[in-house]
Amino acid sequence: MKQALEQLLADRQFQVILKGFIPWLPKFMRNGLLRMAFVGIKTPLQFQKRYIKPVVKRILRKCSTGVTFGHDSIQTGDARYTFVSNHRDIVLDSAILSLMLVNNGFDTTVEIAIGDNLLIYPWIKTLVKMNKAFTVRRGLSPRELLESSQLMSHYMHHAINDKKENIWIAQREGRAKDSNDLTQESVLKMLAMGGEGTPIERLKSLHIVPLTISYEYDPCDYLKAKEFQQKRDNPAFKKSKQDDLANMKIGIYGQKGRVHYEASPCIDTWLDELKDMPRTELFGEIARRMDKAIHAGYSLYPGNYVACDLLSGTQEFASHYTADEKNTFEQYLQSRLDLIDLENKDVPFLREKILTMYANPVRNYLKAIEK
Repeated sequence: MKQALEQLLADRQFQVILKGFIPWLPKFMRNGLLRMAFVGIKTPLQFQKRYIKPVVKRILRKCSTGVTFGHDSIQTGDARYTFVSNHRDIVLDSAILSLMLVNNGFDTTVEIAIGDNLLIYPWIKTLVKMNKAFTVRRGLSPRELLESSQLMSHYMHHAINDKKENIWIAQREGRAKDSNDLTQESVLKMLAMGGEGTPIERLKSLHIVPLTISYEYDPCDYLKAKEFQQKRDNPAFKKSKQDDLANMKIGIYGQKGRVHYEASPCIDTWLDELKDMPRTELFGEIARRMDKAIHAGYSLYPGNYVACDLLSGTQEFASHYTADEKNTFEQYLQSRLDLIDLENKDVPFLREKILTMYANPVRNYLKAIEK
């Protein structure tokens, strides 16, 4: 941790950011203050508890109306889990989870799987590693991908079983921009590369918990809709690194309304039911069961139901919201459309995309709870 701090202080871009926070102090005094503040910090967990925890709490006070955590299905204390969740925010998904775990009787936080496409600058890479992150490499050849996946899987098994850490990983590469949250089989296959025994035994050794993250409002909804149109109009369109950085900032500081985390029972409870299933079917079935658990864990808000009815032109879900709540969401929707800056702005298309983001959790929840 001491070496990582010195790397940060030697980074010119980090110094520019630091100067923005305390411009009145000369560089040597800023660095001296940080070094003093780090006295006694020897582990990432100590760093998180002293600095990251109050930062996340402050962000949530300013940018949400409260966070709740349903964790009755899992043990607290020294139990260790691999949390596999839907993905709402690049930075905060795991940060909020770590805060919730510490606040609710767990004795450690989570190590974080983060894509290297987000590590735009060296100081970001250093800072996220100080915050218990390990890197998921993107854009690899098939051979490189296999080697990278094997290495990451072995590391995750080591983190759970030897280091006694928790882990957070998204259920798929990148966020589901339409909020149709589905687990990629490739993620489960990667998890089963490490460890020993059969695929079932390897997955059981990770103690996987499906985790549902629900936001009342997605700060990046209008950016996702904008990207949908950009890709529609130009299939070769790709976001720049600066776009990624802007998304991270808006995701952190944008208004979220109510936020809820719901931990489903660990899949160890039912994995043995699948031990005789052919391997060609196994990971698909595990993904389907995990999706059902994640979808059943959604916390749904009036806006989700309003979005469904606005898309269908009906009042099927009118019992789930009031006239005032519908009016509030329609005003919110218009405010998001107004933020989209495109030359050939296709408002009906963009409107449908944003509504779909809020409607899909309702659709998936209803399918998940069907008997």
